[in-house]
Amino acid sequence: MFQRLLLVMLLVGLSGSALSASAPTHEFMLDNGMKVIVKEDHRAPVFVSQVWYKIGSSYEEAGRTGLSHLLEHMMFKGTKTYPPGEFSRIVAALGGTENAFTGRDYTAYFETLSVDHLDRALELEADRMRNVTFDPKEFKKELAVVMEERRMRTDDSPTGLTYEQLMAVGWRASPYQNPVIGWMDDLRNMQITALKRWYDMWYQPNNATLVVVGDVDPEQVLALAKKHFGSIPAAKVPEPRRPVEPVQRGITRVVVKAPAKQPYLLMGYKVPNVGTAKPDWESYALAVAAAVLDGGASARLSRELVRHQKIAASSGASYDTYSRLPGMFLFDGSPTEGHTTADIEKALREQIRRLRDEPVSREELDRVVTQAIAAKVYQADSIFYQAMEIGMLETVGLDWRLLDKEIERLRAVTPEQVQAVARKYLVEDNLTVATLVPQPTDQAGRPGVALPVTKGVMYGD
Repeated sequence: MFQRLLLVMLLVGLSGSALSASAPTHEFMLDNGMKVIVKEDHRAPVFVSQVWYKIGSSYEEAGRTGLSHLLEHMMFKGTKTYPPGEFSRIVAALGGTENAFTGRDYTAYFETLSVDHLDRALELEADRMRNVTFDPKEFKKELAVVMEERRMRTDDSPTGLTYEQLMAVGWRASPYQNPVIGWMDDLRNMQITALKRWYDMWYQPNNATLVVVGDVDPEQVLALAKKHFGSIPAAKVPEPRRPVEPVQRGITRVVVKAPAKQPYLLMGYKVPNVGTAKPDWESYALAVAAAVLDGGASARLSRELVRHQKIAASSGASYDTYSRLPGMFLFDGSPTEGHTTADIEKALREQIRRLRDEPVSREELDRVVTQAIAAKVYQADSIFYQAMEIGMLETVGLDWRLLDKEIERLRAVTPEQVQAVARKYLVEDNLTVATLVPQPTDQAGRPGVALPVTKGVMYGD
């Protein structure tokens, strides 16, 4: 579910909040530094609560990758109060659902329940914020689960492996070079003591945000947050690493050989995001550029490469507007029979050249904004998605109020600005290209598992 959700968000550039102005949102701060954000949505007597921690794979160092994701697993494996599995059993008995996910910049835990059970949900989350027991047997079991997850999602996935290699060679200093799930050798050598230190270091109230969306009273949520989280003392949290990526001095290429049915091409251009773009309109212009290229069936890549030229079985572009560190503007494609990845790359570069040389039409810009508004209207039906938008922005160091301005900012983008960011960033010196070269299948005749590539992948249980 989370991979599909993330892909939608990336394709529309996390399109702005057309409805958020009509839904009251309240922000509080507990004495221990924990932020509480409450958004009212009274359409049904339910709520979603999410606790977001400012910790993900981009905080990890070489030799310690995978800590954040494995810790997410261990958060369900018992505390001083509740034995392993009891958290999930309690939520299920109350008629709710719960889970968690880890990304490059955050780890988040959530419950969806009837409003009658808000007190219980916050009690359970507060308990595991500081009381996880780290039983060695549970640690070994979950480590094996994560290693198998890595085999399935990356090692046995041709597209997943290609994405991982692109990130690994494309970034020289950025911690985005490491996979969210971790490198296999790091997992094999993971020690429970290192995981416990990671928990003690980052899982503090002053490094967390509680987001509650639903049929709730903001003052009641604040009172319950104080009741359950307020007594947890703040602690010193390290400053996260923000290494400066050195200037790239030419195109970087990597060839990936793996069992697969068909070739695959992935291209990434280094670009800023909302927090790092100067001037700030550049990020919105990049989001518009991504939507012009790949914003539905009428967008350029689908129309030209797939339907008109028929050289691509699939082709796409994506840009992550919101992240803690600068990211990549990604293009991908798989060739049709009789064509090659070289043909795909040539065609994609032609579309990029067109974006640099010819201003986007006003009709295309209007279509992009219309689709963004339509997507937001649809997504606003989900209280989970509303909470996720708020939590993600807060956790990567941005203000959730940016959501209220996003449609306005997209509407303000001009054809000249789209052309300017294409000329500035979609250039060869910013480019990394990964090419998947299919290898023979295994003895059973099965190719690797071709899972969809989701840029900025999140891993959930």
